[in-house]
Amino acid sequence: MLEVAEQDKKMSEKQKKIVAAAIELFAERGFAATSTSEIAKRAGVAEGTIFRHYKTKKDLLTSITVPIMIDSVAPFLAQAFVAEVFEQEYPDFRTFLMTLVRNRFEFARENSQVIKIYMQELLYHEEMRDQFSRVFMVHVKGQFDRIIGFYKERGEISEMPNSTIMRTLITNIVGFLVTRFMIMPSAEWDDEAEIERTVSCILNGIS
Repeated sequence: MLEVAEQDKKMSEKQKKIVAAAIELFAERGFAATSTSEIAKRAGVAEGTIFRHYKTKKDLLTSITVPIMIDSVAPFLAQAFVAEVFEQEYPDFRTFLMTLVRNRFEFARENSQVIKIYMQELLYHEEMRDQFSRVFMVHVKGQFDRIIGFYKERGEISEMPNSTIMRTLITNIVGFLVTRFMIMPSAEWDDEAEIERTVSCILNGIS
């Protein structure tokens, strides 16, 4: 059974089993294709137990995705992430970019099932998209602007709009992580080489 995340420590044992089973099934089949009876069976609880803790299946999905979104996914994402990556000093833009990609790679490795659910459901739930956008704008956009401006002044990044550079960074990094952990997780990967190539592709496009 999948380990329950740190933020779930206040849950009862039955809640932890329900959430862990839901994470596994949502990741395997998707939210819409998973029934509460299937979740209950895998968790080893009665179906009525689920509804004592969560009014609807959607509430169960929210209980899984919102905490991790707030803690790390949404701000590509969060205060801890900003401190680990953006509030450090780097000798050049490439070193910053390598740190950024490695940080998100490790996060994706540790949370691949929940991220898979989040990415699958983001298109279908407007409230998730809205919260993602709000957290990104509050916690991360300003940090990106500051870093991009600094390396523009040093001549390491071309004078494209910051929004274009941010989209280039996010699209390439997310694309790599989605392919690595969701689309082709069982392929033979040289992860360090792929991180290096991803950074090189980004730099060749914006330098």
